[in-house]
Amino acid sequence: MVGAGISTPSGIPDFRSPGSGLYSNLQQYDIPYPEAIFELGFFFHNPKPFFTLAKELYPGHYRPNVTHYFLRLLHDKELLLRLYTQNIDGLERASGIPASKLVEAHGSFVSATCTVCRRSFPGEDIWADVMADKVPRCPICTGIVKPDIVFFGEQLPARFLLHTADFALADLLLILGTSLEVEPFASLSEEVQKSVPRLLINRDLVGPFALSPRRKDVVQLGDVVHGVERLVDLLGWTQELQDLIQQEHGKVQMLSSGAQSSSTSSVHCSLCIAGC
Repeated sequence: MVGAGISTPSGIPDFRSPGSGLYSNLQQYDIPYPEAIFELGFFFHNPKPFFTLAKELYPGHYRPNVTHYFLRLLHDKELLLRLYTQNIDGLERASGIPASKLVEAHGSFVSATCTVCRRSFPGEDIWADVMADKVPRCPICTGIVKPDIVFFGEQLPARFLLHTADFALADLLLILGTSLEVEPFASLSEEVQKSVPRLLINRDLVGPFALSPRRKDVVQLGDVVHGVERLVDLLGWTQELQDLIQQEHGKVQMLSSGAQSSSTSSVHCSLCIAGC
């Protein structure tokens, strides 16, 4: 289970940190209160603030960090049963974790849906409009096309129901970088058997780890990346993780070189925030 805290080292602000969190810095979006940017009622009244935020968060602007690649390494070692994420930044996909292993509980930019006729579109179909600061419109009925990000009050994706089977099969539950405040995601932390260890790597003590800890709970507080690096070191995987990161950055460099040599158009790499 992961939340916004795993993406802050990539430069993406979390939602609730006082002063630095997204909710503390939304004045630029001209909204009456922070949560309005993810409320359907306000969206239909004024969709521009959400699409301004979407332009910033759209896949391609940021790259995965050590924590994302640690999760990718778990997948490569066939140890990752499933990755449940609250994040909408797409960095789990960008790190190379296949969609079959992901439950993007709060949706993603991979697809979009017309809010009127409910026609579905690939996410890239609205990319040009979002980048041009335009509200995407359905070519069939002219309704607003909204990325399949879960707003307050909307149902979670059907894949979220996988938790009913996954958590019963888990041998270990890792919880990284989340406040465990948003339901129903937060309650997943209680769904593994009481005999299953739960490891929290997080800035703060949260959820059941603070209120009703279990005997096998393990907590590593502080910087999430440092906590992950400590775990990787204890597992003896440091070199493997470094090799994986170097390999993925090498792919980015090849893509960047190819883009520079092309006279057609620039390529937005899904891993780069700056030079690799």
